[in-house]
Amino acid sequence: MKLGGIWVFKPKKEEGSVSLESSLQSFFYSQLMEFNKKATCPLSNEAIYYSSLVMDKFGSSGELFETSEGKVREKVLGVKLLESSNLSTKERTRQLKDIGDTALIVCGFFSDSLKKKIIDTKYYQEVGQIAYRQLNSVVPIAYDIPSFFDGVSSNFDKITTVMNLVSEKTFNRDWDSESVYLFVSKKLIG
Repeated sequence: MKLGGIWVFKPKKEEGSVSLESSLQSFFYSQLMEFNKKATCPLSNEAIYYSSLVMDKFGSSGELFETSEGKVREKVLGVKLLESSNLSTKERTRQLKDIGDTALIVCGFFSDSLKKKIIDTKYYQEVGQIAYRQLNSVVPIAYDIPSFFDGVSSNFDKITTVMNLVSEKTFNRDWDSESVYLFVSKKLIG
């Protein structure tokens, strides 16, 4: 199977397993690391850690939605991205991070939810990458790493591919993650 530009081999699994972790973030971190170790061009530990924080944040479904005029609705990320340029630096930082994180989780963990919609993962990927690049200009150093969010932007596809594998493993217990190997296309490396 090909996810983004990455080939994934997944054999069927015969029996289920139970995972015990101290937190949701810890569970996601260990799952992401399991797949990342098998990548021919693995993501940095910091990228995996950040991805696990994003997955933990969206462990509460309310984070995927916003309330406007007393109604709960999906976030319209493109509009929020345009509006962010008129915000104060503090509010813009928060908004851009939320846009990027929402796009990351939708593309990575909840990509199946877009299968019957007009707007697909490519739209979310582009909006997320733009948001992270703009966030990098406001926050040039994060987690003690210069251009951290620029790196998240440029590795967006690789991050969402690993997140997608965790999603599949979480929701489909019929395959063995021990035998999953990731082969990264040269055009994704960068």
